[in-house]
Amino acid sequence: MQDFQGKVAVITGGASGIGLAMAERFAREGCKIVIADIEAGALERSVLKLKSDGVDVLGVETDVSKRASVEALLVKTLAAYGRVNIVCNNAGVQVAGPTWQTSQGQWEWIMGVNLWGVIHGVCVFVPQMIAQGDECHIVNTSSAAGFISMPMMAAYHVTKHGVVALSESLSQELAQQQPSIGVSVLCPAFVQTNLHESERNRPSALNDASTMPSELQTAIKQGVTALVAGGKPASEIADAVLRAIRARQFYILTHPEMQGGVQGRVDRVMAAFNNQA
Repeated sequence: MQDFQGKVAVITGGASGIGLAMAERFAREGCKIVIADIEAGALERSVLKLKSDGVDVLGVETDVSKRASVEALLVKTLAAYGRVNIVCNNAGVQVAGPTWQTSQGQWEWIMGVNLWGVIHGVCVFVPQMIAQGDECHIVNTSSAAGFISMPMMAAYHVTKHGVVALSESLSQELAQQQPSIGVSVLCPAFVQTNLHESERNRPSALNDASTMPSELQTAIKQGVTALVAGGKPASEIADAVLRAIRARQFYILTHPEMQGGVQGRVDRVMAAFNNQA
């Protein structure tokens, strides 16, 4: 996709962080913007800011963990603009701690947003894109955590590995059946966002307590906060996404310093194969 003028871009988790940066970047290319977010106040503020910059924008309060909510997002997008050309399944939350001390509610919450949110976005929007028959693109937000695994991050890794696998399969399917639809999977490491504060949006029905000691919870939060503060600006990630859509690039890898960790994992897998000989 080279010409973005008049294209309709839908971005979940679009009221802050990488999502908002993508909205702003696409808007500068002439896109009409739909930002979806579960946080009503942040959504309203972001819509007002974009409108003040002259952007043609629609805000839709959306819970991506619920298919009906994502279906309503499509309906409202079509009612406003008649089509959709770019979908960024970007909404995400974070859970950290020992695997066995991650609560049932935490598991259900992170799986619902990070993985089911992408599944819903694909299953709801791809049929519309196929029906349109024109040039479209899907960007699924995973993470560098989709290629590596670290202690204290099992729930997050499970969802992000899943998004990479889903995107790889989807890309192959569409290449065979509807090559006018491109697919990318976005895999950044630490970015200056408020992802580490996402607990504020956990639904009360899933707000059970972790068995992790409070001292460990505090230490993990302080560590992640420091890493996020030192991360890349979200605007740099949005620039990379735009370039990838133009080039029909599948993997969007924004942090070269993660290459060693990914290579180490591949080497361990290949060594295990070699040991079978």
